[in-house]
Amino acid sequence: MLDNNSTMIKELFGKRLKEIRKAKKLTQEQLAEYIGVDTSSISNIENGRYFPSSENMDNIFKVLNITPVEFFCFGHNDDYQQLLNEMVTEMKKSEKLTRLMYKFFISVKY
Repeated sequence: MLDNNSTMIKELFGKRLKEIRKAKKLTQEQLAEYIGVDTSSISNIENGRYFPSSENMDNIFKVLNITPVEFFCFGHNDDYQQLLNEMVTEMKKSEKLTRLMYKFFISVKY
């Protein structure tokens, strides 16, 4: 179950990055140059193969001039209470998912 959730998180992150990058009219090459990584790294992130390090994630947010909250604001999750309830329900089912989400939270918290 952890692998499926981890894959889903990477895919969602990648889709959102691509959506915002294009809205900001940046190419993968430009974004890669601004944050100091190879273009292939941006491609791999956008295609859900890799998840950026916390340092690269922070640099992505700075280059795109958005907050983490804005980045993770997915349109299909408009109801905050529903989202919160769904997350808690799923995390109660899986200790591994809870630990993964905690690590993710710590990486973006500061």
